Amino acid sequence: MIRTPLHASSANVFWKKGKTKMGKLYNEYCKTYKLTKHNSNGFFDVVGDLYFSNEVQSLAKYEQHLDIDRLQHITGVAYLSYMICRKLGWNAVCAARGATMHDLFYYDWRDGKTDKGKWHKFHGYKHPRYAALNAKELAPDSNDIIINCVRRHMWPLTIVPPKYREGYVVSFADKYCAARELFYSLSKKYKQRFLSDVERVLP
Repeated sequence: MIRTPLHASSANVFWKKGKTKMGKLYNEYCKTYKLTKHNSNGFFDVVGDLYFSNEVQSLAKYEQHLDIDRLQHITGVAYLSYMICRKLGWNAVCAARGATMHDLFYYDWRDGKTDKGKWHKFHGYKHPRYAALNAKELAPDSNDIIINCVRRHMWPLTIVPPKYREGYVVSFADKYCAARELFYSLSKKYKQRFLSDVERVLP
């Protein structure tokens, strides 16, 4: 796969008037709650081997953001990363694969212990490293773009920024989905409106 280092000026493309707008982004996010191979714009063609693995599917049992489990969170982040990078002509495959594994850790971060039995502190800072190690085990042929997307997705909470522009997209999609998930969980009014929007986008 082609290496695509970040050029700061290219990141501005996303925000230009007339390009991908937040309304369109929201509609794509809504799709992730009823995503299938037939309506995913090729998404599952590039991540299916990872997404349908036992390791990734097992994440459905973990709470991520209140009412939203980790598998749904990963689905949203990966699909949005894929669609944004495809829109911009960037490496959508690497972004999608990295995002699919960005939270690949096998423990409930609220219970105080890692999947290796150690007491866990500072989860937000440490879990990208755990996820990157697990990603290398699950997909040992992953290139540096994919692993860097996993390793740096918590930027700017973690100090070191992504190395590639695809990593910035994954980091943005992660924050976007997390915010939506919290609104969904904490506001009954938002939840009702959102579920209606899901049916509107994918009846």
